[in-house]
Amino acid sequence: MLPSATVGTLELRSLVEPIRRIVQRVKGHFLRAEAVDVELSEKLLEVAQKGANGEEQHFYLPYDKLVIGVGATTNPHGVKGLENCNFMKTVDDARQVRDKVLQNLEHACLPTTSDEERRRLLSFVISGGGPTGVEFAAELFDLLNEDLGRSFPKILRNEVSVHLIQSRGHILNTYDEALSKYAESKFAHDQVEVLTNSRVQEVRPDKILFSQKGEKGDTITKELPMGFCLWSTGVAQTEFCKRIADKLDVQNNKHALETDTHLRLNGAPLGSVYAIGDCSTVQNNVADHLVTFLRTLAYEKGKDPEKMSISFREWRAVAQKVKKRFPQASDHLRRLDKLFEQYDQDKSGTLDFGELHELLLQIDSKMTSLPATAQRAAQQGQYLGKKFNKLAQAAPGMAANEMDYGDLDDAVYKAFGYRHLGSLAYVGNSAVFDMNGLSFSGGLLAVYLWRSVYFAQSVSFRTRVLLAMDWSKRAMFGRGE
Repeated sequence: MLPSATVGTLELRSLVEPIRRIVQRVKGHFLRAEAVDVELSEKLLEVAQKGANGEEQHFYLPYDKLVIGVGATTNPHGVKGLENCNFMKTVDDARQVRDKVLQNLEHACLPTTSDEERRRLLSFVISGGGPTGVEFAAELFDLLNEDLGRSFPKILRNEVSVHLIQSRGHILNTYDEALSKYAESKFAHDQVEVLTNSRVQEVRPDKILFSQKGEKGDTITKELPMGFCLWSTGVAQTEFCKRIADKLDVQNNKHALETDTHLRLNGAPLGSVYAIGDCSTVQNNVADHLVTFLRTLAYEKGKDPEKMSISFREWRAVAQKVKKRFPQASDHLRRLDKLFEQYDQDKSGTLDFGELHELLLQIDSKMTSLPATAQRAAQQGQYLGKKFNKLAQAAPGMAANEMDYGDLDDAVYKAFGYRHLGSLAYVGNSAVFDMNGLSFSGGLLAVYLWRSVYFAQSVSFRTRVLLAMDWSKRAMFGRGE
């Protein structure tokens, strides 16, 4: 909901809950400092913070379980001049965006400002057609269209322009195509210019250079005067995550830390380090674990797992193991009979190791990375909380039986299974929803439904009350400045 805070629809304090207040509920401790590095073998986290004298101090924090949830930074995509852009990642970013927008409006009012300079100051560009970019463009248009005339000369409204640059063929390209087209038609009606198939080349202090594919497939370089540019084009690893990845040979993903389905960091000592949220990605390599799935069957038959064949009944047992280890594969293992028939190439009524390996490779190719959304991070946090409680409850029994080795996570709790609750976006006094294949878009009713979802997902009762007050104030008095 940061886009709403940038234009005064919501106050920033309505979106956040003090961490100390949350930690106190579980009798925990909070240190406001920066994680610098991790000594995995010693289970020590290196932390840095400036002391009272202004000098940076480093110290080590021991841990039993380390959860990495540092998020991600904005992906620059090799574009020059991003120091001339604003971003939308933190509350501080939202505050800077709000100040910049108001500053441009104030400068545009000065009698010494030329007509050309006024048009440039009032040209707002958003790079990135995902949910964040689309929602900010919608909120910004609402501010300029509904509230600008209350505090600034109405003549400014004729000079304002909002532009949305998207590298793909449609905005909201991860949503249903009908919703993408609805959002584009809504922006076209509101005179928000959507520039699709366009890639930013350089951002200068007074203009933005971008290339756009023409109707004949040719690439044309264009420039757009701008007084404000929001950069919202994907995520990249933080320096902290890069340091960790460099220490682990198995970490080959350049965009996020790889974990297994129990959210444990690949390459770290088993069960000691976990990663959740935008900084991580769950590695679903089902085919690589084929020998593990067949080991019990092979032992019972006295055969080598790589030289045995399995019947349909045994295939069902293997499929259950796959679903338990990789919950995201469940959607692709619904019709076991059809899969068995499809990959039984020699029609022998059994699947040999090669045929089974091909089957699992096909499932691997269909499984996509989990979306970098708040609902995914929330589900992962809840999952780890429940798992740690289970581990704590089982600890006395494990200590009594000297069970301090092996896959303890798998022994006490299931693997993480992501449940997609749907996607939604605000597109200017209307909203779009994409929920498990069901698409919905509309006006005022959809906006209230959009608000109710965020209201229900709010951190605390305090933030819910503040959200309700902010929406009420906006309806009665307009947006705050």
